[in-house]
This record gives sequence, structure tokens and C-alpha cells, in this order.
Amino acid sequence: MFRPLKGLSILALAALALSACGDSAGAPSADSASPSVSVSASPTATGTTAPDASSSATSLTVEYREDGETASAGWTLNCDGASLTGSSDAPDPAAACAVLAEKGTALFAAPDANLMCTQMIKGQQRARVTGTVNGEAVDQTFSLRDGCQIGRWESLAALLGPAEGKLR
Repeated sequence: MFRPLKGLSILALAALALSACGDSAGAPSADSASPSVSVSASPTATGTTAPDASSSATSLTVEYREDGETASAGWTLNCDGASLTGSSDAPDPAAACAVLAEKGTALFAAPDANLMCTQMIKGQQRARVTGTVNGEAVDQTFSLRDGCQIGRWESLAALLGPAEGKLR
């Protein structure tokens, strides 16, 4: 015999379980809780905050560690949108400005914690990047210690240098 209340209870439990999963418009995913990228803001005359006026400006400093531990080199990158400004000594500054203007801080996002990464090591190198990209603050460390990290490094090779293990 069908009992309407029992059927409704099962449907309600299923709906509750599905709502706990979240979606792109719902609950935040595991990687969105990461403090990898923050928006730079400044107070306005009304007391609220607004993005900096130089929202297309990119100014980055890279601290490179050949052995993964000790800083062995460093360089800077300065862009206004896709255009190189001032002096920059990044491995390929024009290409770095272009990719950062196109993809912005998405290039600095940490891999999803649930992502399966190949267990391969391309080198011990690390690079810490600090500054702003299109007006947003960034502070991220890159390595070559698994497939996901290698992919992150390769997406910013114009800024970080080649992922083959040796710089310049």
C-alpha cells in the first residue's frame, strides 16, 4: 500500500541532500574558500570601497628558488593591460603581459582539492609571485612537484620561466 507521507518524506530528504551539494550558483566550492586571490580596494568619498582606479595595471615580483628553498633569482613585471610598461626582467615580459591581461587572476587559482594530479616531479624549483594583476592582489607559490602544479607553472611560463627545470 502506498503511503503519501512516506513518499513525501523520501522526496524531502532527497531534496535536502541535493541542496547540500551546492552548484555554481549555490554553496562555495572547496577551492573558492582558499585565500589565493583577493581584490584590492580603496575607500571612496562615501565611505564605501571600490576597485582601484588602476584596475588594468599589473605589477608583479617573482622570487625564484632553484633548489626549492633558497632564493636564487628574482624579477619584476609591469603592465598596463597587455602592454609592457617600465622595466621588466621577466623571462618573456610581453607574452606575460598578454596572458595576464587575457586570463587575469584565474592563472593564480590553486587546483581544486578534489582534483587528481599525476604524481610526477619535473624539478625542485619554486617561485613566489606577489603584487597585483589587473588591480587584484595576488600572493601565490608555484612548484613543479605534481602534474597540477606543473600545469599551473606552464600556464605562466612567460612570467616564471620554462618548466623544464632550469631558468634561462
